[in-house]
Amino acid sequence: MMFSLSMSVQPQVTLPLSHLINILHPLKSSVGSSSSATCTSRKQKERAPDADLHRTEYALSAGNLRELGLSDLGKQQLDELVSQVLPRLSPQEAPPPTWGPSAWRTSHLSSHSFFLNKHGFSLGALPLMPPVYLNKRPSPLQMVCTELKHCPALFQSRGFKTLRTKTRRVQSAFERPADSETFAPSFIKGFLMRGKGLEADSLDGLVRNKNIPDGQQEAFKRGFAEGFLRAQALTQRTQDSLRRTRLFLLVLLLVGLYGISKTPFISGLDSAVDPVQMKNVTFEHVKGVEEAKNELQEVVEFLKNPQKFTALGGKLPKGVLLIGPPGTGKTLLARAVAGEADVPFYYASGSEFDEMFVGVGASRIRNLFREAKANAPCVIFIDELDSVGGKRIESPMHPYSRQTINQLLAEMDGFKPNEGVIIIGATNFPEALDNALIRPGRFDMQVTVPKPDVKGRTEILNWYLKKIKVDPAIEANIIARGTVGFSGADLENLVNQAALKAAVDGKDMVTMKELEFAKDKILMGPERRSAEVDQKNKLITAYHESGHAIVAYYTKDAMPINKATIMPRGPSLGHVSMLPENDRWSETRTQLLAQMDVSMGGRVAEEIIFGHENITTGASSDFDSATRIAKMMVTRYGMCEKLGVMTYSDLTTQSPETQAAVEQEVRVLLKDSYERAKSLLRSHAKEHKNLADALLMYETLDAKEIQLVLEGKTLDSR
Repeated sequence: MMFSLSMSVQPQVTLPLSHLINILHPLKSSVGSSSSATCTSRKQKERAPDADLHRTEYALSAGNLRELGLSDLGKQQLDELVSQVLPRLSPQEAPPPTWGPSAWRTSHLSSHSFFLNKHGFSLGALPLMPPVYLNKRPSPLQMVCTELKHCPALFQSRGFKTLRTKTRRVQSAFERPADSETFAPSFIKGFLMRGKGLEADSLDGLVRNKNIPDGQQEAFKRGFAEGFLRAQALTQRTQDSLRRTRLFLLVLLLVGLYGISKTPFISGLDSAVDPVQMKNVTFEHVKGVEEAKNELQEVVEFLKNPQKFTALGGKLPKGVLLIGPPGTGKTLLARAVAGEADVPFYYASGSEFDEMFVGVGASRIRNLFREAKANAPCVIFIDELDSVGGKRIESPMHPYSRQTINQLLAEMDGFKPNEGVIIIGATNFPEALDNALIRPGRFDMQVTVPKPDVKGRTEILNWYLKKIKVDPAIEANIIARGTVGFSGADLENLVNQAALKAAVDGKDMVTMKELEFAKDKILMGPERRSAEVDQKNKLITAYHESGHAIVAYYTKDAMPINKATIMPRGPSLGHVSMLPENDRWSETRTQLLAQMDVSMGGRVAEEIIFGHENITTGASSDFDSATRIAKMMVTRYGMCEKLGVMTYSDLTTQSPETQAAVEQEVRVLLKDSYERAKSLLRSHAKEHKNLADALLMYETLDAKEIQLVLEGKTLDSR
């Protein structure tokens, strides 16, 4: 809406009403202030007549006059305009004060305290500020406001400011006239001047202000420039260091995020499993387990020519379980099956499916079988199957531990066929496997892979000896006879230890000496050449070991002697090794009694030579061996006439009479063995002394040298 103001004074002005009201606000304040001052003090009433004109001039400043288009009006015309729009009040024109309802409202000026402005004024209790009344003669502005149904109001001029926000402070600073009463407070000035710094002075001006002599001005400028450049270089290095630090942290963050994305928690399952071709591994590389090779040959035929078996209505086997002690070649057999059939080989360890995150093991099982089915026919080998296929139990600590084995069971014998996929599992702890896993339809075949016999050990030794430089005179069967209970991995380690010994000694090939050394090291521990054994203990040890050797040599059913030594090895000060002719699958009563007699030979020799008072603790392990054999003869083997052919697996469940009878029979067997060994050593006292002297001289004697000494011959070759 536009407001048109027509007066006798030219020119005519047309402008928006809201604009006019905003501009005339300072006029109201100035007029109100003038009236208040007039009513408050009679001294101010007699002030200069042009005071109101000055206030009017101030209210209508140059900026306001330009906005109104009144910059060309004179003072008299301007005064007349203000009188018509907002007439000034005089005490004579002011009507008597009334507190009743009227057409105009009374507006009091603000007090000088915040308490009075907040809680209001009380008649009589506090001095009231003089009221200000509007002239009852309506002005054009009042008429316009009445027509627009706006209530006229007076704007109070407060003695304090409440500027709360930054926007209001800035607007107030630019919109208010530059009056001393409307100046922004100091904190507003500081806020407005906060971003404005002092103008930089020139270098010449700085030199003049410092009063630097003429002869030193160039040096001052040069030093100032050098300092500036150094500071700039330091700033640049700091920025570069910060930039490198940010880059390093960014790279570290990216690497960390990449590593997290590769964890099972993020990925859920690993990437595709890559098969391995085993063309270079066949059954020719597997030695010492002929029976297992023969059984697995059927699986190879299944993989090579499945139609041969399916034509008769048969199905391919789902799985083969290899059972055997560690180191017997189970993994090598699985690789040989894949190599013989020339099919992809998928290898997985049972521990790979055991994760702390729920569902990861089952996801890896699914992933493994999905890849295998896509490349059928193939072989999946799961080593340490008991780790993933253990018996399922209810455990509140591991409520989701059965998911992996359940997924494995479903993949092996579910609704989806696995034609062409053979699963080979290996374990040395078959008792821990779940019954559902080893039933027919999942692991159809169970192949036992035992430790090799003497023939198998000879084949394994010859296989590994071909890979090193050896003396052609080496007899692998002798080493094989002395390594009863060795697995294929143990024999490989024996050959490797012999090669290392030959290299340390500076030899160009491996001989029987190095192989014997490696065998003794594995069986009895390394030599303790640094151990200082006094002459008395050496003498006792020599007669002790000679007693074992004499009893073994002259007892009919004892195992042949392989070596006797008084060189400390491991926890013992000496040792006599026995070498069986062949592997013993079972032992007779005579052979067991002979082993007991040989064990008693050491303590008997000490008692005969040094007396009962000088026997030592060196026979403790011998007594353990003899007592174990005697107890087994009585309680397990039925070799006792008094107790008969009955086994006593747990003596604690037997009656006290039975326990006493078993103990008595064990004592009888041990006592008889001790007496037989004593009788034999007394009858061969001369041979006993010669063998002890030879051990003191040479420390170690093999079987041939022991035979020469016992026959009364000299060891010229030594």
